[in-house]
Amino acid sequence: MSTSVGIVLVSHSDRLAAGLRDLLAQLGSDAVPLVAAGGTDDGGIGTSYDLIASAVEQADRGGGVIVLPDIGSSVLTSRAVLEDHPRSDVVLVDAPFVEGAVAAAVTAAGGADLGAVVAAAEEARGAAKF
Repeated sequence: MSTSVGIVLVSHSDRLAAGLRDLLAQLGSDAVPLVAAGGTDDGGIGTSYDLIASAVEQADRGGGVIVLPDIGSSVLTSRAVLEDHPRSDVVLVDAPFVEGAVAAAVTAAGGADLGAVVAAAEEARGAAKF
């Protein structure tokens, strides 16, 4: 089994990102690095370039990292970070924040590689709730 893919959760709200990280920790495995990058540097609502960049480094355990933003400026700020620090093993994923994160975490916990984790997150867009 390879080193687990890390997951970075980017949200405008620190509480939202941290809450999702807590949910994923319950569903997944301790082996999956889950890092929340929510809010601004001073704890407000918004996004932080520095928090996202740091979170990518923290989540990197050698298997690659997916960055999953919620909406709006979290996407733009995540893109800026990844454009300034390009790496083929760090992927910005266009997926629903909660459902995509759950699919990614479960897939990563199973030992899947970066491509499979990205695909699982993206496929969550079509999952019916009922």
